[in-house]
Amino acid sequence: MLVANDPETLDPRYVTDAVGLRLTRLVHAGLVRLDPDTLAPEPYLAASWRWLDAQSLRVELRSDVRFHSGAPFTARDVVATLRAFASPVVASRHASVVEAIAGAEEDGDHAVVVHLAHPHGTLLTDLELPILRADQASGPPAPDGTLDGLGPYTVASRSEGAVALSPADFAALSKPAHSIIIRTVHDENARALRLESGRADVAQNLISPTLLPALGAQPGLAVASRAGANLTYIVIDEERGMLGDARVRRAASEAIDRSLLCATLFDGRAEPAGGLVAPTHWAHADVPPLAFDPHAARAGLAEAGVALPLRVTLLTSTERLRGDVARVVSQELADVGIVADVVPLELGTMIARLNAGEFDLAILALPEMTEPNVLRRFLHSALVPPAGANRGRVRDPELDRLLDDGARVSAPDARRTIYARMEAVENSAMHVIPLWYEDQVVVTSVLARAFVPSAEGRWLGLAQLR
Repeated sequence: MLVANDPETLDPRYVTDAVGLRLTRLVHAGLVRLDPDTLAPEPYLAASWRWLDAQSLRVELRSDVRFHSGAPFTARDVVATLRAFASPVVASRHASVVEAIAGAEEDGDHAVVVHLAHPHGTLLTDLELPILRADQASGPPAPDGTLDGLGPYTVASRSEGAVALSPADFAALSKPAHSIIIRTVHDENARALRLESGRADVAQNLISPTLLPALGAQPGLAVASRAGANLTYIVIDEERGMLGDARVRRAASEAIDRSLLCATLFDGRAEPAGGLVAPTHWAHADVPPLAFDPHAARAGLAEAGVALPLRVTLLTSTERLRGDVARVVSQELADVGIVADVVPLELGTMIARLNAGEFDLAILALPEMTEPNVLRRFLHSALVPPAGANRGRVRDPELDRLLDDGARVSAPDARRTIYARMEAVENSAMHVIPLWYEDQVVVTSVLARAFVPSAEGRWLGLAQLR
């Protein structure tokens, strides 16, 4: 399997990059995993669960699972893992995931009771957290993947540019049929040549849409896609002059022809966004598509009293496709009087400028939209950098209330109603401009033809290849 970058670490307590996160989920497993289509939580290491009250969840554990080493999986491992992720000594990068947990206790060898400090609606999704062996959970960092796991693969070796995974004898899933090498190839043309020559079997979201037809025509290769749950959007710094006016933000949205961009630059492998949560996701609300209406955009700018042309910067990544997208968006904005100067930046530099508020507009993506509560981090007024990732400096009391409710309520139907209301507020205020939901696109060889990624792009489907 080809990837664009090496994983930063294979230790699930510290991994944050996309490649590392997806890779460690092949080696480790949580009490919960996400349905590959709807992303709703379902049992994995857990056999079942039930709420004892609004702040206590009892989880029954599977008794048929062992760690890769053969060590038994018990309630002690779960309790030790939750404590380790919360420990300031361990200093996990994912400590925030367990911050609502007041404690956990063993209820025999195969059950755990998790107590919340306050009502917390995302606990089940949070319990996707990888479970470590009790005697390793608070140990030193293990960047080479030496921690005992419960996932379908073990790390056989790690070197610069390659991670080799072997099927695990003891795991939460049946033993996979194939070993895997995760191979880093930075250049897109080199990735395409490897696929053409039979030196690679899987490339996910790594080939530009313009190259896909040629690869799909090659003997032994196939191109497949599935609807994705990940949002591409424009973030707007609302503290920058006229961008604080919702009429200006809506005008920018109305200037963009999403359908044209999806059909051309993405070769039809993206769906225009009507809101923040994709149609495949369990929390999706039935919202109307966002209009492409340059005439209304010009009228909105005139109503807001904008002196045209309105000059802004538009940050984007240095990736070729993203640069093409930004240039087309810039041209469409210019057609209504918003002159956007495209500024391509490396990811680290872009994030620094976003956090410092040194931008007007930026095209970004939420790479793993697994839980709608993630929107709280990007839109809540209490989470302006450095406290969080509200880089648009959004301050909307009604939106704050709904985001807080969504984080607190646990019943799925009630949460779905809350996020539908949030979509309505966001659609009116246009704090961010939703663009599209990109498909998960894979190029595969005959050997990997059956591989299908999940809606958020994870790789557990590799373990089902036969």
